[in-house]
Amino acid sequence: MASRDAVSDLIRGNIDAIVLRVLSDGDNYGYEILKGISHRSCGDYEMKEPSLYTCLKRLEGQGLIESYWGNETQGARRKYYRITQLGIQELIEATERWSKVRSIIDRLLRQ
Repeated sequence: MASRDAVSDLIRGNIDAIVLRVLSDGDNYGYEILKGISHRSCGDYEMKEPSLYTCLKRLEGQGLIESYWGNETQGARRKYYRITQLGIQELIEATERWSKVRSIIDRLLRQ
């Protein structure tokens, strides 16, 4: 039986696409992105905060997302992230890659 570490490794290999998918629903800040990932996985995957911020920095460096500071009218000032047009295109391509790989693995593991 697959361990939780093996499942996490598979998810980590696709975390950029997962974060892009969450941001495709709208601009958000770190904690809300983490909640979105947990919600979309029905609680089966809890991304760690350091992993998220490493991913966000990488995605921003690649021009797939951009950040901006929100206003302070509702408490602490938060840094928000939004997906760019380039990020939307990458999400589409990553989803296509995942579908192709999933299809191949399904055929390879089918009994």
